[in-house]
Amino acid sequence: MRKALALIVVALAGALALAQEPIKIGCLLEFTGACAAYGQMARDAIEFARAVGLVPTEVLGRPIELVYFDARTEPVEAATGATRLIEVEKVVAIIGTMCSGPFLGAAEIVQAAGVPMIGPTTTNPLTTQVGDYCFRACFKDDDQGPVAAALARDYFGAKTAAVVIDVAQAYCVGLGQYFIEAFEALGGKVVATLYCRSGDVDYTAQLTEIQRVNPDIIYTPNYYTEVALMARQARDLGLTQPILGADGLFAPELIQIGGDAVEGIHFTTFWHPAQATGIGLLYAEKYKEYFGREADAFGALAVDCYLLIVDAIQRAGSADPKAIKEALQTADLEVVTGRTIMTPEGDPIKDFYFLKVENGEFVYATMIPASRAAEIKALMGK
Repeated sequence: MRKALALIVVALAGALALAQEPIKIGCLLEFTGACAAYGQMARDAIEFARAVGLVPTEVLGRPIELVYFDARTEPVEAATGATRLIEVEKVVAIIGTMCSGPFLGAAEIVQAAGVPMIGPTTTNPLTTQVGDYCFRACFKDDDQGPVAAALARDYFGAKTAAVVIDVAQAYCVGLGQYFIEAFEALGGKVVATLYCRSGDVDYTAQLTEIQRVNPDIIYTPNYYTEVALMARQARDLGLTQPILGADGLFAPELIQIGGDAVEGIHFTTFWHPAQATGIGLLYAEKYKEYFGREADAFGALAVDCYLLIVDAIQRAGSADPKAIKEALQTADLEVVTGRTIMTPEGDPIKDFYFLKVENGEFVYATMIPASRAAEIKALMGK
C-alpha cells in the first residue's frame, strides 16, 4: 500500500513538474545588419503585447518562454541561430526571420529538425518551398510585384519605369524581377534596370542613367537605408519622378535618414493601423499609448506569428513540434493584421496596403484586395 502511494506521489510530482515546465518559442530576429529595424520592431511588439495582456503568456497550463537570437541579417548566422535554438534551447517553434535571405539560410535546418518556423515578413516565394515546416504570415512577392506594377500603371499613369535593385538581398532581386515582368505585361516599358548593394552610399552612376532615360517612375524594392540615401541624391540631382517602393520601407528610419527627400514616396505593405479592426484596433490603440508612436506592420505581423503558434499549440493539445506544424497548416485565426487563413503551402491569403510619406508620416492611401493580385497575374498568363 505504501509503495503504491509512493508511486502515485512520484507520478503526480512528475505531472506537476511537466505542467510548470515552460514551453519555449524561439525568436530568430535580426537586431543587426540591414534588417535591424525590423527585428527590433518585432521584439518590441511581442514583448509589449505580452506585458499589457493582449496575448496569452501561457498555454496548456504551462508558461511560454521566449528565447531570442540575433540573425544579423545573414543567412549563415540565421542557420547558426536555428541550430542553437533547436538543439540547445529545445524550442518547439520559431518566429522569424524578418527578411527572406536569413530565413532561407535557416529553412533547411528547421525542416531537417522537424521544428516549425514562421516568418512574419518573409515575402520571397522560395521561403515556404523548402518544406512543410516553413510558414509565413504575410503575402508573397510574386503577388506584391504585380500589384506594384498595376499601381505604377493605374495610380501614377506611368508608361515607362526605371528599376533599381539591391543584388545583395534575395528579397530585392526577386521582387524587382516580378515587378519588371508585370509592368511590361501590363503594357509598360522598363527603360533601365540598375543595381546596387546593401551598404552603398553613392548612387551617382544609377541616378545619372535614370536622368538620361527619363522614366515616368522609379521602382526600388530595397530596404529603407538604401532607398532613403538614393532619394536624397535623386532630389539633389533634380530628379522629380515619383519613387515607388515595397514593404521594406515601412520603418521610421526611412524618414529619419531621408528627410524631405522621401516626401511623396509610395510603397506597398502589409497593414496600417488606420484600417485596423477588432484585435488589431485594440492593439493599435494600446501600442500608441505605450510607445507614443503609431504601430508598424513589422511588429504587428510578429505578434500575428506568436498568436498563430499559441493557437496551434492549443488546438493540437500538445507542444510537440510535429503537432504544432500540422495545426499551423489549418490555421484560421483573427490576428492583429486581420483574419489569417493558412493555405496548405504555408502561405496565407493577405490583402495589400498602399502607403505614402506625407508631412513626415506614413499615411494610408488605399487597400488592394488579394483578389486583385490574382487578376493581374491572370492577365500575365500566370
